[in-house]
Order: sequence, then structure tokens, then C-alpha cells
Amino acid sequence: MSKRGERLQARNARGKRRAATERSATPPVNGAGGEPPPRWRRWLKRGLLGGAALALLGAVFLAFAVIFAAQSLPSYGTLQATQPGQTIVVRARDGRELVELGPSFGEWLDYEEIPENMTNAMVAVEDKRFRSHYGVDPVRLTGALIEGLTGTRARLGGTSTITQQLARNLFLNNNRSLDRKAREAVLAMALEWRFSKDEILELYLNKVYFGGGAYGIDSASRKFFSHPATELSVEEAAIIAGLVKAPSRYSPTADVQAAVDRAQVVLRLMREQGYISADQAAVDVSAVQLKEQSGQNSVRYFTDWVLPQLDIILPETYEPIEVWTTLDIGMQRAATAAIEANTPSGTQGALVSLDRDGAILAMVGGTDYVESNYNRATAAMRQPGSAWKLFVYLAALEAGYTPEDKVVDTPVTINGWSPRNSNGRNIGETDVRTAFAFSINTVAAQLGNEVGFGTVSSMAKRFGISSQVSTYPSMVLGSSEVRVIEMTQAFAAISAKGQAVSPYGITKVTSASGDVLYSHEATRRSSLVPDYVVAGATDILQAAVQTGTGRAAQIGRPVAGKTGTTSSNKDGWFIGFSSGITTGVWMGRDDARAVSGLQGGRAPAQAFAAYMRYAVRDRPVEEFDVTLNLPEWQLEPDEEAMFGDPDEYYYIDEQGNLIEPGRRDPAESPLGIEGEQAPPAASRDFLEEATGGEIPRVPRRVPPQPPLPPAQQQSQSQSQSQAQQSPVF
Repeated sequence: MSKRGERLQARNARGKRRAATERSATPPVNGAGGEPPPRWRRWLKRGLLGGAALALLGAVFLAFAVIFAAQSLPSYGTLQATQPGQTIVVRARDGRELVELGPSFGEWLDYEEIPENMTNAMVAVEDKRFRSHYGVDPVRLTGALIEGLTGTRARLGGTSTITQQLARNLFLNNNRSLDRKAREAVLAMALEWRFSKDEILELYLNKVYFGGGAYGIDSASRKFFSHPATELSVEEAAIIAGLVKAPSRYSPTADVQAAVDRAQVVLRLMREQGYISADQAAVDVSAVQLKEQSGQNSVRYFTDWVLPQLDIILPETYEPIEVWTTLDIGMQRAATAAIEANTPSGTQGALVSLDRDGAILAMVGGTDYVESNYNRATAAMRQPGSAWKLFVYLAALEAGYTPEDKVVDTPVTINGWSPRNSNGRNIGETDVRTAFAFSINTVAAQLGNEVGFGTVSSMAKRFGISSQVSTYPSMVLGSSEVRVIEMTQAFAAISAKGQAVSPYGITKVTSASGDVLYSHEATRRSSLVPDYVVAGATDILQAAVQTGTGRAAQIGRPVAGKTGTTSSNKDGWFIGFSSGITTGVWMGRDDARAVSGLQGGRAPAQAFAAYMRYAVRDRPVEEFDVTLNLPEWQLEPDEEAMFGDPDEYYYIDEQGNLIEPGRRDPAESPLGIEGEQAPPAASRDFLEEATGGEIPRVPRRVPPQPPLPPAQQQSQSQSQSQAQQSPVF
């Protein structure tokens, strides 16, 4: 081979080696010499690595938090001795104890003493994976997060395990914030780290709240079934376990059917989880014998209304406190007896009584607190009927009407609405006082239409009606629903001579050591209407009791008030006042069905009288001030409103002559002085210039004067003598 051929062969070999080197230097893609990887895969890989690092860091942080919390937990004995809840002693206005409220604890039961049915029932309904998780149930938590993200549920309230509930009851509050849930989870895992499952369940069952002040299963068993928890049957255990979710809603003393339905759910879950057989799950829960509840004093209606106000007026405190209230024990008993004795069978009754400064003296929210703790005095919304006419007549009185003014009872139609009187008749012309006393609907409708329905609504708001008020024409007859305490507050303002009244029930709150934590301060009272409006309103309210529809409310001393009856006798009212005490009474059915014979002037007025005879017995008799000191714009007769009184102003007679003030005497002739010509309307000089001639002078006749006393005659003669000697200028 020639040298040239050798050189070509060497060059080709070098080219092959170079190509092989370049191919080996290019990284293969997808395992076979393809394109470079996409960006999203690189970012996904980085995200997974970063997430894993963050998860590891979070796990380390959580572990340290749990360990720290576990080391900070009190001992088991300390937790066992700690009792939840706050003791509150409620006292009457004279210092006597009304009721003591607070936690009720039964015997502490060790885990071995707790019936197996009870532990199984609680685990089945509250935390079925209790034995397998470490304080937080990841299955429930994951499901709740998914539901929250998908919008099917926006809260994590159903994710708490038994251990989390125990942590919350022992160390936290019921706030549902994420921060509280996080701390709850850490404490739950710390409890699991520190104590065994049996110890956690023992703590839980001895401390969980079951309603009615009962803490722990033994207290609940004694409260509802009259025996200790060691004797609980499977049905009774199901009832108690069902209370944890909502103690007030599922309490067998409040709603037996709700408690039974909830217990059936617990039994079904126990059967599904293998704790009981199908036969045991089929027991009749409704046959369980509940403890007989003895009748309680109606004072609980008052305490239920007044104690929630402590959250507003007091800083957060867990120490025992004493609450001094305005309630009068004697008046409360009299109010309870009056409602029980006069309320028709099958109906409910409510009463609120206020002192002149707004202090609540008595409150009855129903005929039986044990049967129903619903407070109809402060919560029920009912139509007031004709009692609402107070605001119509207040607006009319403020607009210029007086009790003596004439009105006409005649058929009337307002915007297609035609009210009629209860007796179906019209009496024609009458006065405002009579129309109110006999509750004439057509007159109230006319007055409301005249002053404006918005004005009537504003008047009601002015007097403390906070419920929504319509401005339809029928509102003048009490179609808007209100509360008993609102209407009583409004009438109390009339009793207080037009001053605003705000009901209150707490005078002071003290700690166990006697420190005053709160003291009621009288609010600055404003005048709602002028005095003459108050006097007119008191006048017509008194007439309603003396001669009108409220005669049954008479008690042997001045009483002012108003009856109220709604259509078909669904509601009966009487609200009135005497000797500084204002009392409102309502009667009716909770389902708003008609009650035969129920009228405000009967049972409610009779209950009012029965209570008030006791309430005012130690107070002096007070006569009502019904004197109308009307403003000047109401005192002037209409025909003289523009021209005034002739004796006080210049007067022009029929001939056009000007009469000076005081010159015209009605007993004299129309010309002024008897036999004297009235002075001309124009001056004599003006008339001479205008006519071009001299106007004859008419001698003025001076009327004879009565003789003067001798001393004055001598003084007058000396004055005349001096005048004759003096020069005339």
C-alpha cells in the first residue's frame, strides 16, 4: 500500500473514534438517545423532595411539641381531683338565696367499675377507632379535610376523638378556631403518650358533661334514672352516651322523644361495631323509667334570663361568684300563683313585673318550668292586639288630640282594609277617652291613618319596642308580634311620667371573698314625650280600667292599663300599672291555636289583679296626674289664632275704624263707649286735605266718673291750680 493510502486509512480511523467519543458524551433521554426531560418533571421532583423535607421537619417539630406537652401535663391524680364548672349563688333583692347553680358530681368510678355497656356505647358513638389511634384519628381528619375542600362541610367539629374531647374539657375552651384545634390535637397526643387507653376513658367518663349540671356518668345516672352508674342497662347507657353530642337537645327531661331517637342511633352503631347482638339492639328505649322530676320554682325562668348576661358584664372568671338580683321572693310567689290560678286549661301564661326604675320584681315564663323551660315572658313573639293601641293614641295625643276631643265611630276603609269592632256595631260620635276605654277599632284605625302608620311605628320604637314593626294599616290593631317584656317596658315608661325605662335584673356581682366585680349603675333617663302627652295617656289608660274593657283589673286603688285580644282569641293580654309597679300578663297556646273565651279583659286582667293586690300592698296609694297642661299652640281657639284677643291687640270694627287695646268693652255698645262716636279711620287733617274743605268738629262727650275720696279730691284741685299757673308750651 502506498503512503497516500496509509494516510487516508489513518484519517478515517480518527474520524470514527471522534464520532464514537461525541456519541458517548451526549446523555441519552428516555433511555434511548431522545430529547431532554420536560421542565414539569424537574419541578415535580424538586417539589416532592421539598415536601418530604418539610414533612420531616414538621414531624420533628410535632414530636418535640408532644413531648414537651406530655412533660407539662399534671399527674393523673391531679387531673382526677380537678373539678370543672363554676359555682354561682343567685340571691334575691333582700339577700336570700334563690338558687345555687353549678356542677353536680357523682361517685368517681374506676375503670373496672364502669359497666362494659357504658364504655362500649361511648366508644361506638363518639370514637370507634379509639383503641387504635394515637389521640388524633387520621381517617376522620382526612375525610373532614376532603369534605372541607370540596365544600360539603365547612367545619372540623365532628373530627374530635374521645382523647381530644378530654383535652378540650380539661385545658381548653369551646372555640372552634384552627389554633384551638391544633393545640387540642397536640394535647390529645400528649395524653396518649402519658396515659393508657383505660385511664383516658376513665377520666373522660367521669368528667364529661351530660346536661342539667351533671358531670360524669354517675351523676347523670342518678339524675335521669335514680340509681348509680354501676347499675346502668344497655338502654340507659345508650341514652347517656347520646347526650354528649348536645346535652340540652337530647336531655330526657326536656324532650323524651329526642332522647329516645338519639339512643336508637347509639344502639345501631353498637350493633354494627359488634358490641351487642341484634336482639339487644332491638330493645324498647322508650320503656326506660326516667326519674320523676319534682316541680321547681318558677324562679328558674328568671335565672335562665339573667345569668347569660354575666358573660357581658363580667371579665372571664372561673371562681365562685354571688349574683345579687332585683327579684322579690314574695312577689315571685304571688306572680306564680296568679298565673297558675287564672290561666285557662291547656294554655300557657307569662308575667313580667317592673319597678319604676326598670328593676324586675317578678318573672314567670310559663305554667310549669319542669314541663317546659321555654321563657314566654322574654322569648315568645305574640301579637299584642288592642294593647298596641297605646302607641296609636300616644301619637294622636302628641299630634294635638286630647281625651275630650270628639271622634266618630263609623265604618272605615283604608287602602282596601276595613276594620270592624268586636261587637260589630258603631256608636257614632264619641270622645277619645271613651274610644280608647272601650277599644273601638274603627277610631284607632282613623287616628292611625291620620297621624301616619310610620309615626305609630316610630312611637313604639321610642318606647322600647325592639321587635320588627310593620307599617301596614292593620298594625294599629296589634298585628306585629312583640315580647311580653317589651310591652311591659313601654307601659312602664308611662308610669314613669314619660321617662325611658330599661329592664334589668342584676344589682351587683361579688366574688366568694366579697369583692365587688360588678355594680349596676342607673342609666341616664331621657324624656320620650311631653308631659301633656303622658297626662293624656294616663287619663285614657285609667278610664280603660275604671269604665272600659279592663274593669276586672281593679284592685281598690288607682290602676291604669289596657287589654289586648287577638283574632279568634289566640292571645289575651293585660298590661297596667299602679303605685309605681308595672305588670304585663299574656296568655295563649304555644301553637297559636284559638282558645275559647280567652280575652284580655278576663283571665289576664284577673291574674294581673290577683298579683298586684299583693305587690302594692305595702306601697302608698298614688293618684294619677291627669292634668293636661297643654302647650300654647293647643290653647288658642282656632278662630282667633290669627287675629288674637281684641282686648290685647288693635281691633278694626265693621266700619273699618281702629279700636285701641283696652278701649272695647263687650258690655258696652259696638262703638266702644256708650253714646260716643268712634274715631275716624283717618286723621282729620288728612281728610281736610283730601276733601278740600273743613271737617266739623264733634265735641267729645266725657262719661261721668265716680266721685273720688276727699283726700284725692284735694290733691286733684291742687294739681289743677298749679296747672293753670304753669305756662303752656
